[in-house]
Amino acid sequence: MVRPVNGVAPERAAALGSALRLEYLTLGWNVAEAAVGIAAGVVAGSTALVGFGGDSVVESLSGAILMWRLSVERRGSAAGRAESVERRARRMVAVSMWVLAAYVLSQSIAGLLAGEAPAASPVGIGLAVASLATMWLLARAKRARARDLHSHALEADAVQTEICWQLSALLLVGLGLNAAFGWWWADGVTAVGMAGLIANEGRLAWRERDCC
Repeated sequence: MVRPVNGVAPERAAALGSALRLEYLTLGWNVAEAAVGIAAGVVAGSTALVGFGGDSVVESLSGAILMWRLSVERRGSAAGRAESVERRARRMVAVSMWVLAAYVLSQSIAGLLAGEAPAASPVGIGLAVASLATMWLLARAKRARARDLHSHALEADAVQTEICWQLSALLLVGLGLNAAFGWWWADGVTAVGMAGLIANEGRLAWRERDCC
């Protein structure tokens, strides 16, 4: 018979370890993504790219929150403590979504009002393509672990990873249309609608609901 470690059942401990590895990967990817996105955005004068880099900063915050939440349970904290951390972590993820929504909205409006066409950015297009694949895989894996752990906070983080995937698609469309046709406004118009989606997902993450 396999005994619990730190009061945590072996199966749950394995799921917690897997979830933590996903968060480490998310954090590392988003730190690199933020650096490349912001640098490429400044060089190209692209509001969308700079905003995308800003999204990666918020995603890094979300990943750090989830690392904290999962580590508390893995250390074998009391059930009441783990539940308290779960609620706080889930709401902190929701707040980070609202911060992201406000940032995307302000940046898109500023870009549209300025009317300045950014230069084509092959680096930005490559980053968007890489992020599309990476975020899709991470989101699927996080949802699977959220089901295993019955974790609202991890589910909310998976939603935010899916939003990053959608923003990657938005970025690719915007940069592609600008490079191909000179439609500098395309990513800004789409980003306004995306900001509403992000804000609504934050509202859902904040509410108590059954996981998955």
